[in-house]
This record gives sequence, C-alpha cells and structure tokens, in this order.
Amino acid sequence: MSKPFTEAAAIPIGDSTPVMTFSPVVLSVPGRVVDLEIKVSAPATGSGLPVILLSHGHGPSNFVSSLHGYAPLANFWAAHGFVVIQPTHLDAKMLGLREAETPEAPLYWRSRAEDMRFILDRLDQIEAAVPGLGGRMDRSRIAAVGHSLGGHTVGMLCGQDVTDPVDGKAVNLLDPRIKAGVLLAAPGRGEDLAAFASKHYPVLGSTSFANMTTPALIVVGENDWNPRFSDRKDWRSDAYDLSPGPKCKLTLFGAEHGLGGVAAYDAAETTDENPERVAALRALVWSYLRTALYPEDAAWSQACAALKNAPNPPGIIECK
Repeated sequence: MSKPFTEAAAIPIGDSTPVMTFSPVVLSVPGRVVDLEIKVSAPATGSGLPVILLSHGHGPSNFVSSLHGYAPLANFWAAHGFVVIQPTHLDAKMLGLREAETPEAPLYWRSRAEDMRFILDRLDQIEAAVPGLGGRMDRSRIAAVGHSLGGHTVGMLCGQDVTDPVDGKAVNLLDPRIKAGVLLAAPGRGEDLAAFASKHYPVLGSTSFANMTTPALIVVGENDWNPRFSDRKDWRSDAYDLSPGPKCKLTLFGAEHGLGGVAAYDAAETTDENPERVAALRALVWSYLRTALYPEDAAWSQACAALKNAPNPPGIIECK
C-alpha cells in the first residue's frame, strides 16, 4: 500500500478551514484591450485576513496560465487564512493575444505589474463583488507571489528594475503596499540571458535586482536549468544572490521548473511531478508570509527548524 500524500509535508501549520471561491470578478481597466478578470479564494470564516496576489506564469497550457490555474497553492493558502486574488494577465494563452501587433506581446511584462497595482487600487470594488467578503481583508498585510514569468512580475513590484526595450527608458514599478514577495522559479540577471531568450523576450535582458528592496523569499529548483534562457545553472537564484536583504532562498532538491507541480493538479507539462514537494513548498511559503506580515508570529522559524530536522528534507533554506 502506498503512502497518502500530506497537506504540508510535516511543516507545522494550523488546521485548514473550508474555502469559498468566486470568479470571475470583472474589472474594467482604461486602455486595457480586454477587461481584467480575477478569481478570489478566501476562508469561509474569519476577519482581518491578509491578502496574497498570485501571478501566473507564461506556460504552454491554454488555461493553466490564467485565473484557472495554481489551485494547489491558492486552495491551500486560502484554507489557511489568506485571501488569494488571481488575475488573468494579457499573456494568458486563452486570450489569444501573444501574437498581437503590440510592443508588449508576447509577455505583456508591464501590463502584468499594472494588473496587480490596479487590483490593489480596487480592493473596495472586489470586496463588494464577492459575497461574504466585505470588511474581511486586512489592507495593511498584502503579499505577492508569482511563478516563472509571474516571479518576474512580483520582482518588479518589489523593486526589480528593467529597461523598456522599445523606448530604452528605465522602469521601476515598486509598490510599497506589497509588504513581502515570493518569487518561484523567476528569471535571473539580464546580462546572462541566452541568445534565444534575448531574441524572443528582450525585456528579460535588462533585469536587475540591485534595487529590489522589499523582503522576499526566492524559491528555486535544484534542477531548474534551461540553456535557452541562460548558460548558468544558478541563474534563477539571482533574485536572492544579487538583491539587498532581507531575503531568504529555498532550494528544492531535485525540483525542475514546475517545482513539483505548482501550476495545476496533475498537469502533464510538470516534468518533475511530486505532490509532496508541492506540499512542502506551499507550507513553507505560508510560514514565510505569516512571519513577514506578522513579525510576532514564529511560523517561519518553526518551519525552518522542521525542515532542517526532517530525516529527508525536501530542500534547504538560507537567509541574509
């Protein structure tokens, strides 16, 4: 008989609660080619709830890279006390805009960050649209989490710099309303971008972490390396190595770009499918954000100790 998968991989965490999910909440954004649609997941009960903005990646699926994806993360965090807000960015394959005649295609890198900022501007509207959510969000405790290109989006909100490849102007979209970030398998330093990515995704060639000052957790897969993006096998650690503190890095042993399957349940494109790895990742991210948003909460130190003392730890943490 095989062992059942766990919820949190022995990382100490509270009991889960039922989750309510509502979508789409439709926001009309001036100048945006289509309305911004979001999904909101929240605990069925409780007040003073912290908020996570969750930015999807630029993956190959039709619907995973949208508000419909990342259920293994969103459901868990909502069941453990967070309101999770997931936008569908303009690069979502389901929208059919990746090959549009616009300078921002295919990544829509600036629009992605602006989506997140617009959501923060419209929290009153979102609360009013979601039955049972009114008055339950704590606007002072907001975090942003993103996977892959979503990690790049979160990096920008945390102070990461890029240069617009069209006009050559420096862009910094730091948003002080976001108190902590989590970058999952995010792109690294621009100057080490490989030729393929430089041609297809030129904005990534200017990524700099020198001014990424917001506290953040950087999550990398030990085996997450693609020569089309960089010759350096540690490239995706740059957000930790090259940014000012306070920062922490979680390296997941054996993990590839999908980090065990964060984007969806049983997604065939996850080359390293491992539900127990996902269980550890989401519990560690929860613990990090609990302490980042509530400094008196010992969740992060307890999680770090549990990981270190595990007989077969799924990863290792370092902080600066």
